[in-house]
Amino acid sequence: MKPEELLHPTPQGLYCPPGDFFIDPVAAVSRAIITHGHADHARAGHGAVIGTPETLAIMAARYGEAFTEAREPLAYRNKVDVNGVTVWLAPAGHVLGSAQAVIEHQGLRMVVTGDFKRRRDPTCEAFEVVPCDIFISEATFALPVFHHPHTAEEVRKLIDSLRQFPERAHLVGAYALGKAQRVICHLREEGYDEPIYIHGALQALCDLYREWGVDLGELRPATVKDDRGSKQDFAGKVIICPPSAVQTTWARRFPDPVTAFASGWMRVRQRAKQRGVELPLIISDHADWEELTRTVEDVDPRELWVTHGREDAFVRWAEINGRIARPLRLVGYEDENE
Repeated sequence: MKPEELLHPTPQGLYCPPGDFFIDPVAAVSRAIITHGHADHARAGHGAVIGTPETLAIMAARYGEAFTEAREPLAYRNKVDVNGVTVWLAPAGHVLGSAQAVIEHQGLRMVVTGDFKRRRDPTCEAFEVVPCDIFISEATFALPVFHHPHTAEEVRKLIDSLRQFPERAHLVGAYALGKAQRVICHLREEGYDEPIYIHGALQALCDLYREWGVDLGELRPATVKDDRGSKQDFAGKVIICPPSAVQTTWARRFPDPVTAFASGWMRVRQRAKQRGVELPLIISDHADWEELTRTVEDVDPRELWVTHGREDAFVRWAEINGRIARPLRLVGYEDENE
């Protein structure tokens, strides 16, 4: 069987004709395999959804219990037969419940990473190398300039700033699913045991992470009301919020806030400057250049297919290193909200 007969790109996303299912489709379909809960990969309205139990719980929390007609939970490494095609999920290390989709049929194995990273994340299972014939990878940070530093070093920058500016609040922009909880966990690992304040938009997903066993320590609502506290109560405190909230009137409630942003894009100084970020924290939930290239070498596939991101650079690297590679140029997957 040719690989294109088992999986190929369509306007709705990657489609498997023998199994009659899509992977992370961008439009409503009859059956979808969802790699993780971020909105550009997990959309509501599919007839049936296969995903890890954690991903299905995240989709229910974000879209409501009726996000699909049929949930088909699939734990890591358990196999299911879908119209004669074997499907199983392997950890992707991206966010809670994130998975690579492993598709097997007639002796051919194809692996779709979704989004992934290799470095340690205390909030989810680590990425698992799955040998395969065709490796279908993301390429969000597929340029040599993207080298993410050790996460602990970035978190210690935040803690050092707290010591340096005890009179100022520290607003940390972090995406609601995954990044916010990861920053909180890394702060705890570095010994920060004070209450951490969170924007209301983060509450539901922080609660969900706790329900799945992720210890976030004491969290408090970042609320300033006359009868519940004053602006100065937040001096020297950490407040986690969505990135969009950092530059709003909401942020002015806090004393002379230090604005921080946790993202792999903070490697690009101009991006930090454009956002008015005072304390850039290079913390990414995507693989950097070294992780991407090392992963291809570890998996050692017959062919590399690239879904979204910096496809051309990643494909070029593969070809220079004697590998067969092709860009799929899938649309609908965002790499800004990482």
